[in-house]
Amino acid sequence: MTLALIGANLVVFLYEATLPSNILKQFILSYGAIPAAFRDGVVVALAPFPFPWLTLLTSMFLHGGILHLGGNMLYLWIFGDNVEDRMGPVRFLLFYLLCGIAAALIQIAVRPISSTPLVGASGAIAGVLGAYALLFPRARVQTLFFFFIFIRIIPLPALLLLGLWFLMQVLSAPASEGAGVAFFAHIGGFLTGILLMAAFLKRRRTRPGGRI
Repeated sequence: MTLALIGANLVVFLYEATLPSNILKQFILSYGAIPAAFRDGVVVALAPFPFPWLTLLTSMFLHGGILHLGGNMLYLWIFGDNVEDRMGPVRFLLFYLLCGIAAALIQIAVRPISSTPLVGASGAIAGVLGAYALLFPRARVQTLFFFFIFIRIIPLPALLLLGLWFLMQVLSAPASEGAGVAFFAHIGGFLTGILLMAAFLKRRRTRPGGRI
């Protein structure tokens, strides 16, 4: 399922790349989640898509550029398969989508008058990161580390790495208006992943005699 999600994002992005700029803009306005479009009286004006609530799903598969897509898919590829293994493909898909929806709703709640479309899988992937931090806190993640002219790859515990990532989102969020990055969606997705993770894990079968 992780590979299928990566593939779906790639297919949509390739489709975006074929669109002329004016049509691409309309496409993003139609299928991105526009916070202000969820307010009464502005839905038709801002979001031509006839079902604005469905954009909470469609926006997860849109990206604003190759770097945006590449960064998100790299995180999903690194962390997604292990979480999927503990949940199973169907539960993982549902978990992923719910985290993405919750992330978008939290960003909309914080910036309700914004007319900038929310696009990208980062809210859903943040939920995967939250689940990974709890499930595999001691797993070593090979991390590219920059210090002036020195570049090294350092294995860091997942809990430390993802904890630092979450802290960066929290510190960046207050001044993020107009920055083009939905930090509150990242925060909301991460916390949603932590809260929902246990409900989506595969149940272990009990062996005869009551032992697991």
